Amino acid sequence: MIQPKQPLAQSIIQLCKNHNIQHIVISPGSRNAPLTIGFTNHDFFDCYSIVDERCAGFFALGMAQQLQQPVALVCTSGSALVNYYPAVTEAFYSRIPLIVISADRPDHLINIGDGQTITQPHVFGAHVLFEANLKEPSKKRFLKFPKSNNSLIYKALKLAKAEKGPVHINVPFAEPLYETMDGFTNRLDPLNIKTPIAAFSLSKSDLKIWKSSKRKMILVGVNPPDEVKEVYLKLIGEDPSVIVLTETTSNLHYSNFFASIDQLISPLDFTDFEALKPDLLLTFGGMIVSKKIKTFLRTYSPKTHWHIDPVQANDTFFCLTKHHKCTVNTFFSQLISLDNLLNESTYFETWNNVKIHRLLRHDDYMKSIPFSDFKAFNSLLKQIPDNYNLQSGNSSTIRYLQLFELNKTLSVFCNRGTSGIDGSTSTAIGAACVSKDPTVFITGDLSFFYDSNALWNNYIPSSFRLIIINNRGGGIFRILPGNKNSENFSTFFETNHSLTAESISKLFDFEYASASSDADLTTELEFFYSSSARPKILEIFTPSSQNDQILLSYFDFIK
Repeated sequence: MIQPKQPLAQSIIQLCKNHNIQHIVISPGSRNAPLTIGFTNHDFFDCYSIVDERCAGFFALGMAQQLQQPVALVCTSGSALVNYYPAVTEAFYSRIPLIVISADRPDHLINIGDGQTITQPHVFGAHVLFEANLKEPSKKRFLKFPKSNNSLIYKALKLAKAEKGPVHINVPFAEPLYETMDGFTNRLDPLNIKTPIAAFSLSKSDLKIWKSSKRKMILVGVNPPDEVKEVYLKLIGEDPSVIVLTETTSNLHYSNFFASIDQLISPLDFTDFEALKPDLLLTFGGMIVSKKIKTFLRTYSPKTHWHIDPVQANDTFFCLTKHHKCTVNTFFSQLISLDNLLNESTYFETWNNVKIHRLLRHDDYMKSIPFSDFKAFNSLLKQIPDNYNLQSGNSSTIRYLQLFELNKTLSVFCNRGTSGIDGSTSTAIGAACVSKDPTVFITGDLSFFYDSNALWNNYIPSSFRLIIINNRGGGIFRILPGNKNSENFSTFFETNHSLTAESISKLFDFEYASASSDADLTTELEFFYSSSARPKILEIFTPSSQNDQILLSYFDFIK
């Protein structure tokens, strides 16, 4: 087996294998040649070549999102590394395990005017869990650094997996870079640093608080599919003192849950908010999309806020009182032991009646509106086949999805860590490459064009489906307060354009179709998910001048 002569490259390759890090996303370069040679010549690793480092970062993030396992990124020195930064920040806040392995020049070539060179240590600052800045073992001090280097690599790989986030391993390589040999020369001593697992138990006071709270609100953010056992969903779903608010990205479904948060709370007034205010707020999962629920809980603070997570708790609503450091299943398993768990309460019944009314009004509104973003989403979401992986773009796309009850067999994902539009397409394609289910990605026009290099990719499965809602600009800014009639607004906020995806589809060999009416969309959706030799793009053109008013009027209509 051909391997690089560089000892640091050999260490990294062997330790990645030992940690079962199988997927390696490589951006071509010269300084990273020892790593590229090692990974691509080892039959354990699945390697992917993505030229654009920003796209590569999000591509790897999408893979790690699906696998729930670390994925490694490998790049050359210089500005290549900082192109990973958007994906690194997304991974940090979404808690997705990424391992960034950057090749670097030796110390004596840094900041002397040498080409393709920047100061790479600490480049990601506070946005990585750990940073391993390795030392190059020269001939004079060959035995000085190997053990410390290996310990740093080991710690980085272990933390990425244990705490779910990005780590950075910076590797200085001196020339020659392309020398190879048969097999490994530096055999690694086994490292096995055990992390103690803390026991968890609900205290008597915790159980008392749960039992005495007549109004309990459970709010669930970003969550992987099948994360919570069905028995616990029923436990909380049948409790009359509990209402469970689930975001689209929570991937939790039960008949008694409230799947459209904004639909429920947007039309409420002061008296309603007082009635909805919980005694106990219980949260788990990642980031929350709904601004309205954030505003509500920050204004009408509950007495008690618990967050469940083995590692961290964000004080999103400025009222966090306790962090339960355990898994969700562990937490609810201990609640089951509580005698007379169910409280007498009208909390669920009251708000379930409101939900039923809202859903009826929602259906009436859909029948009354013209073709628009809202109408297009209504049609699209009804036609996605069962068991699809639904990837969502940010901005308006994920917010529209929040207003619909989705097919329960779908798994929904969105880059909500930093909520940026910059890598959504690349993430969706990375996810599609390793997902056991076919993937459909719904995005807006600006997000699509911003990340169009994502399609410069040789690994896109033919089953991949991409839907673009093209309203000729940043439609979300028309929904937000501000002067929408000025020239500055259309240029610097909405960003008007006349681009279409047809030419890009041809360039990257996608099948292309478009729709600009209900009838068009119905026709195109009949064939969109059928099998094909190439992936497909469906571009839907909607009237930008009407979309905002149609959405804003919705909340008045459903009162």
